[in-house]
Parts: sequence; C-alpha cells; structure tokens
Amino acid sequence: MSDPATPAQKSVRDAIRAHYASLTASERKFAQALLDNYPAAGLASITIAAANADVSTPTLARLVQKLGFKGYPQFQQALLTELEAKASGPTQRRDQWAQDVPESHLLNRFATAIGDNIQQTLANIDSTQFDAAAALLADPERRLYVVGGRISRALADYAFTHFQAVRRRITHMTSSSATWPHYVLDMSEGDVLLLFDMRRYETNLLRLAQLAHARGVRVILMTDQWASPVAGHATHTFHCWTQIPSAWDSNTSTMMLLEALIAAVQEANWPETRERYERLDAIFDAARLFEK
Repeated sequence: MSDPATPAQKSVRDAIRAHYASLTASERKFAQALLDNYPAAGLASITIAAANADVSTPTLARLVQKLGFKGYPQFQQALLTELEAKASGPTQRRDQWAQDVPESHLLNRFATAIGDNIQQTLANIDSTQFDAAAALLADPERRLYVVGGRISRALADYAFTHFQAVRRRITHMTSSSATWPHYVLDMSEGDVLLLFDMRRYETNLLRLAQLAHARGVRVILMTDQWASPVAGHATHTFHCWTQIPSAWDSNTSTMMLLEALIAAVQEANWPETRERYERLDAIFDAARLFEK
C-alpha cells in the first residue's frame, strides 16, 4: 500500500484478507464481525463499533492501522466510499472514470481493465469453496434453479443452456418476479439456487434468496466486488471484479468464473455427461438443427 491513508484501489474487505494472517485474535474478532455485516459494522463510531464486536477501542485502532489507514476516520471514509459505489448508476460511473481519461485508445484501456478484473477475481477465489460449489451444482439429486436480474439474466440464460446439457433436473426461472413464488413452492431442502446479482442490487432477488434459504435451499451467489445483500443468505458467494472505463460494468470476469464452474460440473460426472451429450447430439441430428 503506497499511501497509508488510502490503500491503493483495494476495498476494506480486500485489506482484511491480505492482512488476516498477521492479526491478533481480538483483531480477527472485529474483522470477522465486519465481514459478517459488511460494511455496516464499521460505520458506527469507533467506541460503538468496538463494543458491538466485544473488543476494546485500542484493539480497533490498532487494526485499522494494520490495514493501512492513518486512523479510524480514514477507515470509515473508505467504507462509505464503497457504499456510495454500490449505489451508483451508469451516469455516475461514467463521470468517475471520465475525470481522468488516459491518453491511450479505448480498446487498450478496456483490455487493461478487463485483465485487472480477471486477476482480482481469481486472487479472491478460494479453491476449496469453488470445488464445494461445483459439487453442489453437479449433484443430479439436487434440483438446480438458475436466476438473474435485469442485466444479469443474460448470465443466467447462458448458465442454464450449458448446465441443461450437462445434467438433469434444472429449472431456469423466468425474469418476472411475479412468477417466482410458484418456483419456491416446489423447492425442497438441499436444492440449489444459482443466483446472479450485480450492483445496483435488486430487492426482488434478495427476497427470493430469503425465501429459498428459509426452505433449506443452498444459494450460490455470483456478485461483484462490493457484494450483493444476498450474500447474507448464500452458502457460497463469489466476488467478480467488474469496473471498466464505461458507464456500465463488465461481466467478463463473471463469465470466466461461470465457464470454469460449468467445466468443473461437466468433469464431475463425465461418463453420465458424455452419454447425455451423445443423446443430445442425436436429437439435434433428428431435428436437423445444424448444417452438415
């Protein structure tokens, strides 16, 4: 971190992960409390925030300095900045990157941003969690539901198309939230809900996750670096970095991770999957769907 007042382009969550091994037991206690209720647990005064986590004020003061901040006010401002970024729309996002437009061509700036997003995403994926999520997605005894939001439904559609070829018992939930109670009605404990939710987070997806979680459904969330509120109800959450020099966020890193999960699910039950592919190709041939 080049400047202790502003850790370079890292969220507070990233800073905690980077320094976790060096934290004391008391410092880890607050760090975990913050991660469990992020970023709200760090927005109170230092005295209240420390008391809520059952640690001392000096412990919290030492922690924020270890994370690279001069003091608690700077730490809290970083959390507020992240919170503001969560709620920003296309116009605000464009204004942010347009203030300091590099001289290089837009294509080069995009390539750099996309490469950075993929690296950040991969650096924050726990391989054990990835394997556990893939195992849930691959289990044909668990019905798999897939859903996305206003923009992310394109990712959900992509996921459904591939998973449908790989395994049975998969349902693509429609984009109309008015129909979702009908899907929830058939959900059973142990089923899996693959949910995509990027900023600005959608309240209907949060309500769906709450309902599914209450029925014992395992929610796998794919979200951005700021984290959808759905994370509080998810068994596994994957953060994908999305910022690019545009009014819109990028789905490239999310698609990369999704395709890796699809490949993992395909390999998990390869003999059955191969036989399923072969039967599907025979149906394609009978329907004369593709040119030969």
